Amino acid sequence: MRRRHLLAGLASVGVLGGAGAVATGEVPDALGGEAAGSQTSGDEPEPIEPVTLDTIEAPGSRDGEVTLPAPDRPTFVDFFGTWCPPCAEQMPALAEAHDRIGDEVLFVSVTTEPVGDAVSEETVVDWWRENDGDWLVAADVTAELASRFPIGSYPSARAMDASGRVRWATTGTHTTEEFVAGIERALD
Repeated sequence: MRRRHLLAGLASVGVLGGAGAVATGEVPDALGGEAAGSQTSGDEPEPIEPVTLDTIEAPGSRDGEVTLPAPDRPTFVDFFGTWCPPCAEQMPALAEAHDRIGDEVLFVSVTTEPVGDAVSEETVVDWWRENDGDWLVAADVTAELASRFPIGSYPSARAMDASGRVRWATTGTHTTEEFVAGIERALD
């Protein structure tokens, strides 16, 4: 009986990992994929097709909707998960970056968790409050926005210019200075 549960669990991990690769459109680096944000040619990146997401009423946020990337405005998107320790670790750096440059861009954190289904909105709000989030937070429950970027791991961030072109893409935790420098690429 335990062997059957173990095999079922391992199969589930494989299915979820494969679904993540399909949803994000990226093969993980460990399996031969490219690092997030790398470009193989000198071509100008294509604008990202906007997606409208539900926002979450939390500190610094509001209940409603947001379109990302914002039309005719530079946009910074931080992809996070409430289950992700590095996402929580980098919140102070994000908060400082928001304080320093958040007025110049639409600054949004987005979770791809199934908010309203397996993850309650209250769980996200509690995590947001515990980690001193104080800017717009949204839920990409279908991973429609995330699928437009090569997101291989969390946390992950993208800075887009006013035309919706990605000017900075990164994964992993970063300092305030790194966030500000990345966002400034979208302002040029």
